[in-house]
Amino acid sequence: MKILIYDARDYDRESFERANVGHQLVFTPKKLSAETAKDAEGFDGVCIFVNDQAQFPALNVLKQIGVNWIGLRCAGFNQIDLSAAKNLGLSVSRVPEYSPEAVAEHAFALLLSLNRQIHRAHSRVREGNFSLEGLVGFNLHKKTIGVIGAGKIGKAFCRIAQGFGMVIQVFDPGLTPQSAKEINVKLCDLLTLFKSSDIISLHLPLNEQTKHIINKEALDMMKRGAFLVNTSRGALVDTSSLILALKSGHLGGAALDVYEEEGPVFFDDHSAEILQDDQLARLLMFPNVILTSHQAFLTHEALDEIALVTLSNAERFEKGEWTHLTAKQGKLV
Repeated sequence: MKILIYDARDYDRESFERANVGHQLVFTPKKLSAETAKDAEGFDGVCIFVNDQAQFPALNVLKQIGVNWIGLRCAGFNQIDLSAAKNLGLSVSRVPEYSPEAVAEHAFALLLSLNRQIHRAHSRVREGNFSLEGLVGFNLHKKTIGVIGAGKIGKAFCRIAQGFGMVIQVFDPGLTPQSAKEINVKLCDLLTLFKSSDIISLHLPLNEQTKHIINKEALDMMKRGAFLVNTSRGALVDTSSLILALKSGHLGGAALDVYEEEGPVFFDDHSAEILQDDQLARLLMFPNVILTSHQAFLTHEALDEIALVTLSNAERFEKGEWTHLTAKQGKLV
């Protein structure tokens, strides 16, 4: 099967070439769009990532030039119009899980760095400043952490929180009381979680129901000084409201691996350019915000699993086992 892999980096090439058996793989750094879809002419399928834009215009071009399979090398699928893909007869597959621990560990790394201000301390000592003023954090032990979404990543995050001796409360209507008991967490409603958590971490997919689940109302309900962690999808958080909550001092800090409008910026080097996104520029100015470039998945184990599952999905398609994702898959219900 001949596959064009969009938005590909060196680490993608390395992991896919290790996993590849018999497929013809071509890698391009371009993101899928209506303009770049024509690059896939002569290919049987394409492989896309989180910031590719697989909406009807691009999908229609892909279908017209003979592409019949789209493999998402990620768990989320908000970047693709599933209804349009199905109507066009395009088979779509994803990687529902690869390494929950990779994302959960990165979320906690961000939290620890934000709380103990590791990023600021590191910058200081490299400049010869060994002062500790302004670097005071707090113990995570016995603090209440609210986890929204208890899928595999959310559960992995809860296991780490247990190791720190934290009080864990979870909102996920799909989690039964028995399941909550088994993983030693307390179920609660969203309102309670917002009001009583010292830290809130998001581990849920992006869809119509979850977009801006963290908005002005949610932020206003949070404890003054609370931390927000997001390693899922940027649009779960209303960026304008987040900035206002940080400016007012109501929100104590934000640890982010994703950003609402990350598509034009993330994964590329813009260090020699003027940043055109005013909201992103404002976020980067806050000393109590730590931001990474959607790298929570970036471990050797996760990359290898992503490549292996993606190519296995391609093989299933070749064998006639068509797949069609639906909006219900991955939904927090």
